[in-house]
Amino acid sequence: MNPLLHAETLSFLGTILLALLGGTILQASCRRGRDQQGTREGFAIVALGWALLALLGSIPLTVHFLAARAGGGGPHLLAAFTDAYFEIMSGFTTTGATILTDVEALPRGLLFWRSLTHWLGGMGIITLALAIFPAMGVGGYQMFRGEVPGPTTDRLRPRLAETAKILWGVYALLSAAQAALLMLGGMDLFEALCHTFGTMATGGFSTRNGSIGDFHSLYIEIVVLVFMFLAGTNFLLHYRVLFKRDWRAVRDNREFRVYAGTLAVAVVLCTVVLYAGGLPGAAAMPPAPAAEAGAASGPPALETPDAELAHRAAERAKVSTLGGALRQAAFQVVSITTTTGYCTADFDLWPRAVGLTLVLLMFWGGCAGSTGGGMKMIRVLVAAKASWRELRRIVRPRLVAPVKVGEEALPERMVASVVGFVLLFAGLFALASIVMTLFIPDLVTAVSAVAATIGNVGPGLGGVGATGNYAWVPIPGKWVLILCMLLGRLEIFTVLVLFRPSFWRR
Repeated sequence: MNPLLHAETLSFLGTILLALLGGTILQASCRRGRDQQGTREGFAIVALGWALLALLGSIPLTVHFLAARAGGGGPHLLAAFTDAYFEIMSGFTTTGATILTDVEALPRGLLFWRSLTHWLGGMGIITLALAIFPAMGVGGYQMFRGEVPGPTTDRLRPRLAETAKILWGVYALLSAAQAALLMLGGMDLFEALCHTFGTMATGGFSTRNGSIGDFHSLYIEIVVLVFMFLAGTNFLLHYRVLFKRDWRAVRDNREFRVYAGTLAVAVVLCTVVLYAGGLPGAAAMPPAPAAEAGAASGPPALETPDAELAHRAAERAKVSTLGGALRQAAFQVVSITTTTGYCTADFDLWPRAVGLTLVLLMFWGGCAGSTGGGMKMIRVLVAAKASWRELRRIVRPRLVAPVKVGEEALPERMVASVVGFVLLFAGLFALASIVMTLFIPDLVTAVSAVAATIGNVGPGLGGVGATGNYAWVPIPGKWVLILCMLLGRLEIFTVLVLFRPSFWRR
């Protein structure tokens, strides 16, 4: 047997045994207090459980990095573990940021595992556990609250386990449909499953170095685009349409209309700018920073001026016609807004107006109740309405006007919570961006790396753009971005509340 394959097989078996042993010990030790679970324990399980799952999941990849580079001046343990933890945390948080410079060199077993972390993390490890916790005698309300924070929690059934089963049923049904359609487009079962996992979880891990663009198939792009759009939609709407035939729920949902309208406007604007202006013929991009010692090795990208010119010419040809500009703009806008991160073009070469539009869409994200990241459209809508109300109050100080979503007036406490979340999100983004400039000299790359990780998007601009990766980022910078991924996936409050001493006092 290949020694490398043998090491990877043992690492997977060891990880499974370690997870089973640890789970059994934790279950036995917590048997007495399972009926006294409170809010504190719920949030702790969600946040710490996510970090622990990423730790366990990174073991096979750590072993692979150490074994593959053994004897060749490979990385020390810290570098290998950091890269592996970054990759798997990116998977479980459905971020899709990668440290792999040559994805296709990774064994299929590890490729499947990293894609599967997307699918599991998409709807949430804790939500999945809610479907089986009742059989274990554990109440799940607090963990559902931690896993699905936001302005509202629309309960489909009185019991949380039933809700979790329904959501996972919808998730699995849509996943099966996409995989079948991708196979009709020429993908084999392995690639169809991996890209389905990445799409339905709005993650973005691919089995190809060139992402979806490597397939050069309009059919595959359309299938992926449609399912990215569906994955960015509230899954409760999918349930009502698929099982209740309630199309009015879609029509009457204000957040969905804002979501669809935002995508439509952004696609039109980006198409017009791309077709009318084309790609700027400016000087070549600044060279990507050299890979750090211990980073995953791979073939150099665009290492000659001729290769750079050829790449730019190919990208320019993609948007030289109106149909081509629409095709590329639509895919990239939907991919970034839903925080999936699949790419068919190097949008870092696009006009800066388009690039900044994509960065803005990273923050907005998909709908609440979807697998997408970002702030969520409902929060953006509520914050915008609250800001507009304050502008009106400047003119009319005695004005009493509740913030409404549709016909429903929101409680002031909920409005304040949403505005507070948006401000905290922006503040953490600014703070993390400042910290990242200590490790990444290029401002565009540093800022977009934070936006892409805290928004759980994956690709940013500059050195971490559509054709780049995070392999060269120094180890401390990678840990900052890992924290950004976790904060973004658990929507900040779930993690930060653990650092308040008063939270732990009885």
